[in-house]
Amino acid sequence: MAYRKIKILQGDITKIAADAIVNAANSSLMGGGGVDGAIHRAGGPAILEDCRAIVARQGGCKTGEAVITTAGRLPAKHVIHTVGPVWNGGDKNEAQLLASCYLHSLELATRHHLRSIAFPNISTGIYRFPKELAASIAMNTIVDYLEQHDDIDEVLLVCFDDENLHQVQHYYNQYIRPEE
Repeated sequence: MAYRKIKILQGDITKIAADAIVNAANSSLMGGGGVDGAIHRAGGPAILEDCRAIVARQGGCKTGEAVITTAGRLPAKHVIHTVGPVWNGGDKNEAQLLASCYLHSLELATRHHLRSIAFPNISTGIYRFPKELAASIAMNTIVDYLEQHDDIDEVLLVCFDDENLHQVQHYYNQYIRPEE
């Protein structure tokens, strides 16, 4: 039961000691506000140095895609940077792009033989993605992936605020059967 590999907590993703934490990055990969800024500040210059190398090689990261770097001074081993969609009313492929963020991040973790990964609530801050819809997309995408791949042992959903925590817990609880 894939959902049993998922843990939900409230806190600061920069304090998580996982094989990878996911950064809700911007397409330039040069740091910004919110989760992105916090990860760059806590991780130090090594993360930015890796991001600059990626930008030089491929020109940044497109919405829905993901890249991996060192974690610098963070307790995690790697940072997976993914660019979430800005909410523009829901008719600009936002849901598919958000699902793609989770999927590409999980695929990178698998490709790099990482056993644990921690996600923030991608796009629910300044990108204004509705938190309820974002939680549903995140949970469904992660559970679907874990049901098809057994190489990831633990997925942490690290919620910064109460509303995201409530929404994520609500969608997680939909996977729990009364007999379990």
